[in-house]
Amino acid sequence: MSAKTRISCLSYINKILVVLLLSRTSHSVEVSQSCNLFQGSWVFDDSYPLYDSLECPFIDQGLNCLKNGRTDQLYLKYRWQPNDCDLPRFDGEDLLKNFRGKNFMFVGDSLSSNQWQSLTCMLHAAVPNSNYTFDQTRNRSVLSFPEFEFTVTFLKNGFLVDLVVEEAGRVLKLDSLSRTEQWKGVDFLIFNSYHWWIHTGRLQTWDYFQAGDKLYKDMDHMEAYRIALTTWANWIDSNIDPAVTKVFFQGISAVHYRGNDWNEPKVQDCGGQTKPIEGSTYPGERYPGEAVVKSVLSNMTKPVTLLDITLLTQLRKDGHPSRIASGPTDCSHWCVAGVPDAWNELLYTILLQK
Repeated sequence: MSAKTRISCLSYINKILVVLLLSRTSHSVEVSQSCNLFQGSWVFDDSYPLYDSLECPFIDQGLNCLKNGRTDQLYLKYRWQPNDCDLPRFDGEDLLKNFRGKNFMFVGDSLSSNQWQSLTCMLHAAVPNSNYTFDQTRNRSVLSFPEFEFTVTFLKNGFLVDLVVEEAGRVLKLDSLSRTEQWKGVDFLIFNSYHWWIHTGRLQTWDYFQAGDKLYKDMDHMEAYRIALTTWANWIDSNIDPAVTKVFFQGISAVHYRGNDWNEPKVQDCGGQTKPIEGSTYPGERYPGEAVVKSVLSNMTKPVTLLDITLLTQLRKDGHPSRIASGPTDCSHWCVAGVPDAWNELLYTILLQK
């Protein structure tokens, strides 16, 4: 082969590599509707993380694992890879431009806040020179980009239904909603509720359940969860216009407090974990709330998209703050940057599909 021919071949190969790279990173990648985005595995990708958490001003202190002194950084280098398709590269500026004038609202517990913090960092890193406004109160955090007329809000509401202090004590009202006026007129609603429902003992934040006119000192927690989610679902069905508002439900996020769950019986919790579980199968048990969520959503008349993050979080025993943060061991929340970035990549992918 002549030198001229070799140069020509190398040039052709380089062009192919460029095309392949663009197909991986461009937001215009088309993902088949038939691809299950939530079945896959974590793959090492040195181009990650998508942002520097030390440069993001919106992260709660306990979740900024780099700032808190976590020394291993391999947990930042993994990307979620569905089995049957590739995800488009997240493009925060593209999201801001395509959804100019829109508002996104996350409603739920601290796992909902976890996703909100991740998205705010991803957007801030994409347009670092764009002015923003940030307002935070006890139960509400709002980030706005005036240049794009774009707002993303977190509204704390861990049960979705009402928790009221009455003469009898703290009553969790399974068929009563409040603050729903704040949900109206929002372009994209992402709800979440689960972990507060499984608390017992001193972590339990209620004394009684109430369904109808009856108070219950105790009730199966998953049955109470089902009644409450049905109350929420009925409100969505009666009050949301799908032409105006798109609704998502953040699935159940995994915890890693017992090494037995991932076949490491000598491991007490997520402390010291530095790598994901390989493959697409988690050896531990399913969460009972998964079936409840899917059952309630399947019976709704208005469309709600489930961000089914359970498997991808089960595989990430390495992604928690663990003992890096002050206070007790945290194997339920997630480092930012980290695992919640994938939740937002999936949200972005679904938005592109729609």
